[in-house]
Amino acid sequence: MSELMQTIYVVDDDEAMRDSMTWLLEGEGYRVACFDSAEAFLKAWRNDMCGCLVLDVRMPEMSGLELQEKLDSLGSQLPVIFVTGHGDVPMAVGALQRGACDFIEKPFHNEDLLSRIVRALALDNELAARRQRDGAISSRLEQLTQREREVMDLVVAGKLNKQIADELNISMKTVEAHRARVMEKMNVRTLAELVKSVMTVN
Repeated sequence: MSELMQTIYVVDDDEAMRDSMTWLLEGEGYRVACFDSAEAFLKAWRNDMCGCLVLDVRMPEMSGLELQEKLDSLGSQLPVIFVTGHGDVPMAVGALQRGACDFIEKPFHNEDLLSRIVRALALDNELAARRQRDGAISSRLEQLTQREREVMDLVVAGKLNKQIADELNISMKTVEAHRARVMEKMNVRTLAELVKSVMTVN
């Protein structure tokens, strides 16, 4: 995923805070999109958004924590950095336990925020690469016939060719032919690579 496509989404009900963050982040060459409420961001949210979310904990109506929970339920993988007031630290720690990427206390130094954003964008790239890899493995699995899938599952479970032949009531030669096709379709060279691929998406 290209860093150029990444956007920093700032969700904060304080207009002065949104303006200062936009000025800071655009000055560093980042693409920024601001929202004055959690609800406004939810309306704009798409599953293919990439970048990170800089989210104020305390907002009227829907809080930052409630937005995080809602995004989790939607399957969002956008890294979240919470911006918290001094009294909100225990709340922010709880948010980290629920999957937030980081939090920063107000008032903060610009360098602190920027270093957290660099980490969040690197995590976003890593997650995007993982999704791409998992998608490729899933589409390879879909190319297997039912019998190839059965053979592969038994191979991955550590069964020997003879045990697989007995279990599926087919010849050893047929097991070997299916194994070879599984390796070819899954684009792996060794049994260890095959096991790793299957475990990645299971």
